[in-house]
Amino acid sequence: MSSSAAANGTTERTDNDLTIEQLAARTGMSVRNIRAHQARGLLAPPEVRMRVGYYGPEHVAQLKKIRELQDEGFNLNGIKRLLSDQQGTAERLLHFKRTLAAPRSDAAPQTLTLGELSRRFAVDPVEGPDVLARALKLGILTPAGDGRYEASSPALLELGDEVVGHGISLDSALSVLEDIERHSDSVSRSFVKLFLGEVWKPFAQADMPPERWPEIEAAVQRLRPIAAEAVMEIFQSRLSSQIEAAFSEITRRLSERSQ
Repeated sequence: MSSSAAANGTTERTDNDLTIEQLAARTGMSVRNIRAHQARGLLAPPEVRMRVGYYGPEHVAQLKKIRELQDEGFNLNGIKRLLSDQQGTAERLLHFKRTLAAPRSDAAPQTLTLGELSRRFAVDPVEGPDVLARALKLGILTPAGDGRYEASSPALLELGDEVVGHGISLDSALSVLEDIERHSDSVSRSFVKLFLGEVWKPFAQADMPPERWPEIEAAVQRLRPIAAEAVMEIFQSRLSSQIEAAFSEITRRLSERSQ
């Protein structure tokens, strides 16, 4: 209730209608933690009516932001500094993360049962558990409950269909994917290290000036396609070389057999 409303004896309607227990249930945060955040100055005080504190959408949003920042590795002192920053650094950092975590494709994930997957890829029932475990470890599939599994990349499933259709076993295809993942981790680290050292570090040392955030965001958004294009160009070149070498060896062996 505002001071003017109190003076006139009227009640000003607000969106603050949650008790602290209801706020805890809404946000999945304990009452104890909410009180601690409030004591630290991380959370705005509630609206007090009849000696009861009421919270609303603003408090829900604040707690969500605190949790997101904690998930990113910030301690409470660091979060307090970010939230008190007048340049909106906390919001910019979280927007940054959401941009990076955005889906790489517009294709909707597919959900299939274990039986559907086995039929689709002609998996031997005996080998099924091992194949499933490897697909889960690679992140190709994730459990979706009720015996179903979600494939976040339908394109990868379609490639699997094609590979199996050419007579290559799923087990061998998964071995290749494991190699690709291992080498991709190394290449990805190199690109990220390059970005952090050449782009982010000078920006952070300059105290992250607000006018440069669009430049940094643009650089991050271009990082993935630039890296993908570079890797694909090099890969295509090396693949051609490997194919040529393999067929030269095949030709040599056939020539020796015909003598």
